[in-house]
Amino acid sequence: MLVVEHLHKSFPTAQGQLQVLRGVDLTLPRGTSLALMGESGSGKSTLLHLLAGLDRPDSGRILIDGHPLDSHAEPALARWRREGIGLVFQQYNLISSLDVAANLAFQARLAGRHDVQWSAYLAQRLGLSQLLQRYPEQLSGGQQQRVAIGRALASRPGVLLADEPTGSLDEASSDEVLALLLQLVEEAGSSLLMVTHSQRLAARLAHRCMLHQGRVQG
Repeated sequence: MLVVEHLHKSFPTAQGQLQVLRGVDLTLPRGTSLALMGESGSGKSTLLHLLAGLDRPDSGRILIDGHPLDSHAEPALARWRREGIGLVFQQYNLISSLDVAANLAFQARLAGRHDVQWSAYLAQRLGLSQLLQRYPEQLSGGQQQRVAIGRALASRPGVLLADEPTGSLDEASSDEVLALLLQLVEEAGSSLLMVTHSQRLAARLAHRCMLHQGRVQG
């Protein structure tokens, strides 16, 4: 279970400290999905970066199965990023020098959990089986996003963090990719926290909440 308690985060600006998160409380039970919504600048991406261990909060706690994430030293945070979570971003962030097969296996290999059968199953479900020897530049945007989803789920992470994962796709493609993502998250035994601006897509997840002026509502 992922629990966020009274999380605060600010950033220095020329005008002084900018308060982005002002006491965020959030719970993501194991095996469920949560859509995080909010206007631009409300702190959604900042929260995801904190949950991923890419930054540290000013105060408050992030608990993973009761253990505080934010008190870990950098090696433990790096292990959390390798083994505990999967990340899917709108920009894909594929490794251009690796083909599809190697991109799919990349995080699972880092985590020491590469499963050939599971990886092949993900490729088949994501429509990538005939594209394994291609490189990211040879793929469409939708195909690259599917590779990013497969890579994030290949290690069967406890938590999948997705920041506008279908934001660059058209409506029909977004619906298709999200439906597949939700199915694969369930099969992987993962929890999903997804940032989205779309009420339509948010309605597909089990739970929804709004981030407004640095606090979670609903």
